[in-house]
Amino acid sequence: MTSKPKIHRLANLRKLVTRLRDDLNNPTKPTQIILLYAYNRTGKTRLAMEFKDAGKRRTRRNPQGVADTLYFNAYTEDLFTWENDLDGDAVRLLRLNDRSTFFNGLKDLALDETIAGYLDSYADFDFDIDYTNWTISFSKEVLRQRPGAEPERIMEPNIKISRGEQNIFIWCLFMAICERMLDGHVSYQLKKYLYIDDPISSLDDNNAIAIACDLAQLLRRAASRKDQSGAPAPIKVVFSSHHALFFNVMCNELGRTKEEQAKVTHKRYFLHRDNGGETYTLRATDDTPFFHHVASLAELQRAAAPGTGKLYTFHFNALRSIMEKTASFFGHADISFCLKALSNEEDRALYNRALNLLSHGKYAIHEPTEMGEDNKDLFRRILEDFVTKFKFDLPEIFEAPTTASLPAAASTPATRP
Repeated sequence: MTSKPKIHRLANLRKLVTRLRDDLNNPTKPTQIILLYAYNRTGKTRLAMEFKDAGKRRTRRNPQGVADTLYFNAYTEDLFTWENDLDGDAVRLLRLNDRSTFFNGLKDLALDETIAGYLDSYADFDFDIDYTNWTISFSKEVLRQRPGAEPERIMEPNIKISRGEQNIFIWCLFMAICERMLDGHVSYQLKKYLYIDDPISSLDDNNAIAIACDLAQLLRRAASRKDQSGAPAPIKVVFSSHHALFFNVMCNELGRTKEEQAKVTHKRYFLHRDNGGETYTLRATDDTPFFHHVASLAELQRAAAPGTGKLYTFHFNALRSIMEKTASFFGHADISFCLKALSNEEDRALYNRALNLLSHGKYAIHEPTEMGEDNKDLFRRILEDFVTKFKFDLPEIFEAPTTASLPAAASTPATRP
């Protein structure tokens, strides 16, 4: 038996930030890293900015209002603007917003080699930073074929890179800056915290896993950092993501013990905002990294509640996703494992057709169309049979209509992403 997870309810963002900072600075039980899982539209970007703002308010401890947080979020990505050279269609550049303090001391950091070291792991293009004009150009090796001559490899300059490649480059630059911060570079000596929110927008799962592993290694280094005299001088970290795979890899990488590396003290929370309001809920998920999938199931039950809930066609997408993750957890390839456990053969065939048809195409989350009455009834039947058969323990923060006990196997942390 495991103890019941703690639940903190915070009235607003400022109180939530205070809770996180208190966790990181608890004198009797200090935490080095906080991992937050939260759905999109929970307010993760706003939370990151409130955490940053809290660190530069004038207080008795900080009378000058010196910023104490280096952060990465959507605002960081907005500091980079792509220029396509619409007139000449030749000189394509990524422009840096040199007015931002994020780039303070950038010329003196000698980042090029460190950026390239990270970038080589994720992409196959090169870059050149012009520190005078605050621009970055990109090039790539291509094979040129000429009539009557052997093919030759040349560097094609000023190439256009994809949005995903652009985000990878920005992330690599940030990682390089973090390394200088951990080295104690003068530009970052007053920074005490790292706040990293969703660094993997537009990335495929392979790159997401690779970046999670590299980031976990960097955060381990931050947690075990020492000053020049050898005394502990950790950089405290808050990391948040809506990406289930990325979050789970981070949990696994930071949770396991590694040879010749200090143990990382960290907390994991599921962050939820009640009905789009200003009240936030933090639920500790230290023993249950898969809690967010169960929380999704509880939200589906709330949406399916007759009279009070509202079902949209994209809820079939969400239900199918949870069933796929359940099947995967028990070592099976697809949702047929879940369907075989449900009701009779006729129902299984009906459920399979519904989940295949209604979780694709025009029924995407980007087109929220309310279900018809027949589909609502069918959705409720599938959901009820699924929850009844697999006996999920639905979290109390959602006040779900029904609860039961979760199989012991489903409450254990994954050891692989």
